[in-house]
Amino acid sequence: MTEHDTLYFDGSCPLCRREMAHLARLKSDDLVLQDIHDLTDSDALPDKSSMLQSLHLRKNGDWVTGIDANIAAWQYTRIGFFWRWLSWPFIKPIASWAYGVWATRRYAKRYPASTASDAASD
Repeated sequence: MTEHDTLYFDGSCPLCRREMAHLARLKSDDLVLQDIHDLTDSDALPDKSSMLQSLHLRKNGDWVTGIDANIAAWQYTRIGFFWRWLSWPFIKPIASWAYGVWATRRYAKRYPASTASDAASD
């Protein structure tokens, strides 16, 4: 049995759920979509807070995160080439920055208690 690549996402986020529903309709069977909230704690996974802060893709045993995880996940579809431009050298820094800003704001809005406790521990 081969282990499938897995994209971990925040199933409580309406935008995330919409994108994952769209991805689910188009993806190959080689990619599993996993709601982070359905997981039990495991030493094999990053902590839940980290996983909720940005997309995490476990691909061939390695972790890909953030915008790179999003781009990689769409490569499991027939329209993956539409996402590749985000990884072009002159676009990627901007795309990574924009994703980081969006992900930070999304996490702070959805999990304000976690954000406050993260700030207090700094």
